[in-house]
Amino acid sequence: MNRRDILKVLAFTGLFTVEYTKRANHCRAGETKLPHKENARLLYPKKEIVDPSTMTHKILCGYQGWFNAQEDGAGRGYAHWARGGRRPESETISVELWPDLSEFAPEERYQTGFHLGDGRTAEVFSSFIASTVHRHFEWMKEYGIDGVFLQRFLVQTYGDRGRAHCDKVLESVMNASEKTGRVWGLMYDLSGTREGDVSKLVNDLNDLCARYRLKDHPRYLHHDGKPVISVWGIGFNDGRRYTPQECGDLIDCLKSNPELGEFSVMLGTPTGWQKLNRDCIPDESVRDLFAKGDIISPWTVGRYRSIPEAEHHANRDWKPDIEHCRANSQVYMPVVFPGFSWSNLRPGSRFNDIPRLNGDFYWAQLMAAINAGADTIYVAMFDEVDEGTAIFKCTNELPVDVPNQFLTYEGLPSDHYLKLTGLASAMLRNEIEKDDWRKFI
Repeated sequence: MNRRDILKVLAFTGLFTVEYTKRANHCRAGETKLPHKENARLLYPKKEIVDPSTMTHKILCGYQGWFNAQEDGAGRGYAHWARGGRRPESETISVELWPDLSEFAPEERYQTGFHLGDGRTAEVFSSFIASTVHRHFEWMKEYGIDGVFLQRFLVQTYGDRGRAHCDKVLESVMNASEKTGRVWGLMYDLSGTREGDVSKLVNDLNDLCARYRLKDHPRYLHHDGKPVISVWGIGFNDGRRYTPQECGDLIDCLKSNPELGEFSVMLGTPTGWQKLNRDCIPDESVRDLFAKGDIISPWTVGRYRSIPEAEHHANRDWKPDIEHCRANSQVYMPVVFPGFSWSNLRPGSRFNDIPRLNGDFYWAQLMAAINAGADTIYVAMFDEVDEGTAIFKCTNELPVDVPNQFLTYEGLPSDHYLKLTGLASAMLRNEIEKDDWRKFI
């Protein structure tokens, strides 16, 4: 996910190396390595219709939906495939993974300046196309993934084209979630927002509620009887220009507003939110912000880089965080991610910076979160190829044009991470015994 100034965050998050320790239960040392079956059937339990009335027992993915192509009608060029929306070529490409389009219809595929090994032109998709969004939701249903938080960067809503794109994707998510029985919620990202502009979120949300009746949508996610709205970017110490006071006023407005009604508010926070350290503003006033949240979801991408570090993080941070939230009637939603790399987006950065390890890194986090007592988990991200954190179908057949480098799924099937996510969701619902997970992978 393209979070603002993440490099600075990585520099001071206190990354460390620890000795490998035994995993608890089914996550013991030597038992995290995943057996891979090319033609494994999806026999694990899946929900045909996901319950939108609760956050409990759900794994929800961040859904960027920010990709465009030159001829998709959005007028945004190849946004997020290439720098400046230009045609994706060696000099402009800004993604790390290549999507698997083998199931896509011809009208969903857009040519780039890259070529595959057999001479065919490499193609990409556009999130502006409703059938493509629906296809993604069909995958969620097929693999048992509960739903998504649709990302809506506040700064993208300032211009007409950006807003029109965001609205079109929102409409597609609403329709696709109804057709597939998935759930969804709206996540505002404050990255890039200037001081004095945070209140624009309320105006935008008022408009969406009036035009789309979001709160009444049958697949919209609820918690404690109220629709959930998520605000990402509260309390970070990476030089954001908006103030804690603005954030506090925003949260108060979302929780009780004559026009909007009441929302359950989910906060995307720093990892160091409890101790006010690492990536968090060291200011006691931000504790009041975190206390206002109904759901707390600390960001973890880059906070650990290996399986031992992830497990140490779960014991040091997730477990006490979960206990703290339960004692204060809050829901805790840990963030897991499959790996990280953004060498094309940020030339000069290290390629394959946080390796996926054939899915083992991702699986270890999922199991650590479940063992720590998490009732719900956030996956970063469903479709984030920019920073190499996507879990949707990506291909091992890459463009051969030099000098670019692209990640693969290390020879694994393109649906491998979808399977892992759906399987973990079934385990979170206690529908699979802890010792039986291997038979499904």
